[in-house]
Amino acid sequence: MFARRSTLPWPLIALFTAGYLAPYLLPTTVGRLDSGLPLTATEAGAVGSALLLSSAAAGFLLAARVDRIGPRILARIGLTLAVLGYGGAALAHAVPAVVVGALIGGFGSGTSTAVAATGIAAQPDPHRATTVGLLGVSALAGAVYLTVPHLGPGHGRPLAAIALTALAVWPLTSRLPLATAPARSRETGTPLPHLRAGLLLAATLLCWSLAQNALWGVSGRIGLTQAHLSEATVGAVFALALGAGLLGVVGAGALGPRLGRALPIGVGTVLIAACITLSASATDLTSFATGEIAWNTLYPIVLSYVIGLAASLDPRGRWAVLVGSASSLGTAAGPLTGSVLASQAGFPTMGTALAAGLLLIAVPMTAVAMGVGRRTLPVVEIQVETQAYDKATAA
Repeated sequence: MFARRSTLPWPLIALFTAGYLAPYLLPTTVGRLDSGLPLTATEAGAVGSALLLSSAAAGFLLAARVDRIGPRILARIGLTLAVLGYGGAALAHAVPAVVVGALIGGFGSGTSTAVAATGIAAQPDPHRATTVGLLGVSALAGAVYLTVPHLGPGHGRPLAAIALTALAVWPLTSRLPLATAPARSRETGTPLPHLRAGLLLAATLLCWSLAQNALWGVSGRIGLTQAHLSEATVGAVFALALGAGLLGVVGAGALGPRLGRALPIGVGTVLIAACITLSASATDLTSFATGEIAWNTLYPIVLSYVIGLAASLDPRGRWAVLVGSASSLGTAAGPLTGSVLASQAGFPTMGTALAAGLLLIAVPMTAVAMGVGRRTLPVVEIQVETQAYDKATAA
């Protein structure tokens, strides 16, 4: 396994940043594919969903194999795939070549994320390492959103940014272990506890993540076509929203278990539904920026409590991994869902539908949180919750 150190694991944090950059740049990537290639909005959203699905598939396949293959080798494979895939897609002009490049690059991003998350989970303070990683990817994505509009039109700019980030991180892999100790022998199989609650939480989180990324995947188009903002202004709003997300990460860590889990999950999801409705119906800068910034502030807070709830269902962390995997599937399906709803019914109706879905699933999510809180272990400290989240994202 990865050695435990008191200092921050900078190679893993850099790898985390390279792996997570593609989802953070999804709005501008999908928007540029729509405007720069002969693709409809729905087809561009489908390419974005395929990219994320490829990334999620890498996590499913490799989460339990990092130790066996070796972190350095696997990280280099992932970064190489990201450079070749995203770089090739950025340079290509034929739609099939762009799609293939996005799929290859997505698998590379997922591979990098799997190595980073596995290593960070083994650190003495995974919460601190994850927070720094989120700070890094949010800051880098914000810089890209501010810069890309000034580099001219074309679909390749955001894809090239992801490829160049992977290329810049590659030399740091020399500080990762070439091989790790043999994987621990599997514990004697035991049934999953709280089966009904775990399955319900996995199903609802899949829908929850789908709703978030359905909006995120078309947010750029909402700002450009409905709110009539320039690409530079939309990029600035996204940069501010990502900065607000950093406050959400810090706020979740500071708040910890003081309010339990049911209240942050239930009330937070209701507030997110309101933010989605506001963003989707925005017709000017004020409403668009307010919705996007408030939503990005609340999203990481609620997510941290949901993952903490999953961790409390099983001390061995199996529900945390399964619920995190369900979230990844919802994330991958989000862009296509948002594009289809928007093209068929318009942005405001799409937002209303997504918000209604969130309000419906807030009820069973809150019920699970209340029921588990009455009959399971005491509230887990925020560091344990974040450690479970790191393991879940690796899946």
